[in-house]
Amino acid sequence: MGRWRDGRGRLTVHGDGGAVADVPLEVAASYRARTRGLLGRDAVDGALLLTPASGIHTFRMRIPIDVAYLTADLTVLAVRTMRPGRLGLPRPGRMVRTARTVRSAVR
Repeated sequence: MGRWRDGRGRLTVHGDGGAVADVPLEVAASYRARTRGLLGRDAVDGALLLTPASGIHTFRMRIPIDVAYLTADLTVLAVRTMRPGRLGLPRPGRMVRTARTVRSAVR
């Protein structure tokens, strides 16, 4: 898989039972875009892909977010809801619960 670039696109999410959702996607691949992330936003329209990212936080954020931890080929390992002011790091031993649904798209 090649390198990602900052930009916008569409994300197709395949759920249980063949359900498919098509949501807006924003890619944050540069240091500046990853640093800005969702800070200062009151709402999220679709999904934000941070790449590379070894962990995320919700410090100084106004809204809770759903975080999907992904493999390199974009397979969902787990989904966690994070309230503002939290630190989220992937924990390989705890990534056994695979996401069954993505609530109102991955934020």
